[in-house]
This record gives sequence, C-alpha cells and structure tokens, in this order.
Amino acid sequence: MSFPDELRLLPWTTPDGKPCYLSADCDHSRLSRLADDMEAAQPHSGEQVLAGARAVLTDTKAGERAVRFALTRATESLEDALRIAVSRGERIEAGER
Repeated sequence: MSFPDELRLLPWTTPDGKPCYLSADCDHSRLSRLADDMEAAQPHSGEQVLAGARAVLTDTKAGERAVRFALTRATESLEDALRIAVSRGERIEAGER
C-alpha cells in the first residue's frame, strides 16, 4: 500500500548526486515499476563489481589506475546498496503506519 503523502527514495540520483524522490499514490505506476526493476538489477551489478574488485586486489601487478577504477566502482555499488536499503526501510516504516 502506498501513502500519497510519502515520498519514495528512488534508486538513482540527479547528475550532481542529489537524491531523487517519487510522490505517487500508486505502487504500480510506470516510474515505480522502473524503480523496482532498477533496485532488482543493482545488487547483481554490485556482485559483478565486487568480483572485479577482488580480481584487481589479488593481482600483484595491478597498477594504481586499476585499483582506483575498482574502488570507484565499488564505492558506487555501495552507494546503490545503501540507497536501496534506506528506500526499502522507509517503505516498510510507512506501511506500518
């Protein structure tokens, strides 16, 4: 159930990194479904990033550029995971009201 006065934190940010929110009175709107699909895809992407980062970290010949790239992607994936967790937590709390 969705509450019209509640804002949903979306699983993406603005180009300058600010959070995006959706105000909708329907959990099944096109934008809500897009957000659901993206939330479902982001953990898989994070798993791929994690595998790549582990490979870089175990490669003793990996240079600074490779390590920085892996860390940048891992940071982005962690931000995605945290944003999903916050968004889902807020929706759980809203459902309890």
